[in-house]
Amino acid sequence: MRFERIAPYTYRIPRQGKMRVDAVFFASEEILKDLEGENYASLQQLMNVATLPGIVEPALAMPDIHWGYGFPIGGVAAFDPEAGGVVSPGGVGFDINCGVRLLVSSLTLEDLLPRQKELADALYRLIPSGVGSERKDVRFSKKELKEILKEGAGWLIRRGFGYPEDLRFIESEGRLPWANPDKVSERAFERGAPQIGTLGSGNHFLEVQYVDQIYDEVTAEAFGLFPNQITVLIHTGSRGLGHQVCQDYVEKFLRSAPRHGIELVDKQLAAAPIHSPEGQDYLQAMAAAANFAFANRQLIAHFVREAFEAVGYTPRDHGLRVLYDLAHNNAKFEEHGGRRVLVHRKGATRAFGPGHPEIPPEYRKVGQPVLVPGDMGRYSFVLSGTERAMAVSFGSSCHGAGRKMSRHQAKRVARERNLIKELAERGILVRAATRATVDEEMPEAYKDVSVVVEAVQGAGIGQKVARLRPLIVVKG
Repeated sequence: MRFERIAPYTYRIPRQGKMRVDAVFFASEEILKDLEGENYASLQQLMNVATLPGIVEPALAMPDIHWGYGFPIGGVAAFDPEAGGVVSPGGVGFDINCGVRLLVSSLTLEDLLPRQKELADALYRLIPSGVGSERKDVRFSKKELKEILKEGAGWLIRRGFGYPEDLRFIESEGRLPWANPDKVSERAFERGAPQIGTLGSGNHFLEVQYVDQIYDEVTAEAFGLFPNQITVLIHTGSRGLGHQVCQDYVEKFLRSAPRHGIELVDKQLAAAPIHSPEGQDYLQAMAAAANFAFANRQLIAHFVREAFEAVGYTPRDHGLRVLYDLAHNNAKFEEHGGRRVLVHRKGATRAFGPGHPEIPPEYRKVGQPVLVPGDMGRYSFVLSGTERAMAVSFGSSCHGAGRKMSRHQAKRVARERNLIKELAERGILVRAATRATVDEEMPEAYKDVSVVVEAVQGAGIGQKVARLRPLIVVKG
């Protein structure tokens, strides 16, 4: 693999073979060793992305890069619709609008510890998790679900599932307006209908945390963060509905690619021109799935508040509000370099810098909040977006720690251990549907997220604001 260092923590793979543009990735020395250890497989995927029609230079990968479907996870690519640019479901991912929402409270660590176990049990009871998890207490008709797919989180808020001010602090105010539920298959509706308000399985989680370190006091104050504050991080997406939308359109695009003259170096990069009927259909279905995911996190946040109230904290006591909710699997039209492009982010998040009009006014002076979950045994980070990110990464940053062990490897390593007991001895209470889920998600299965954040800050595409330590973890 041939690449060169072009700036701190920044490397370029020169255009070669069928690549239409250069590729750029962000990494530390430690991350470079991880990439070498996988024989640069995810960087090869990045090079494959650079072969797609209409791509705008460069194809990008964030420091949490690892092998994915078609695009590497951590991949970012912008396409110009006026230059034959394409949309690729593999560049968005199967879990459309998988993302994270951070709730911040008025409570402190001292307030919470006496009720930690009780709260862990209440959260596990009120928020279904696990493979195929469904809600029994809240169900929506097909007509209502179509409305949710059009209107997103706001539909639920207008029916009492949350506070009106929640919307202001959700990316795109919790709704992609070009959504069209008629472009979503019946099978996707069937899979999604019972799953709204559920975590699902895999790396999805809900964590109660506390702020253990502040790095940037001015930005922390703007975000409303303070030492020992209790926070709640929710990580989930569009569940079976989004997965089915992706599957449906990958199959359609594979059939239509030859008709549009699109040569695929990897079938997982199935794509269609943005302006084509197929491309437009996918974008409308993807937006509908994204709205489902915004609504899913909204309903979970409602039940998080109910859980705190169930163990004796009044709404005035807990004061749980949305700091921010952002997506890390989607495609959006944005202005970059003076032109309108479709930016795919797959395992990457927006990191818009100070002054951007899409940032809530309360945060506009300091930049957009960037939420970076770690593993369940260490910590997560809150960052802020930067002007440099706007200049070099299409306003993008990392989305998490990034796996370094397969789920199978993790289960094998964890076989002789009792991870739930180990974590409890460190003050972290875990509630999970199965032991297998906990083993697959063992802390050592992930890169240390601080290494990823070091590369983000070193490259200038994000600024550290605060670190959060886990107290309660709910897993599928």
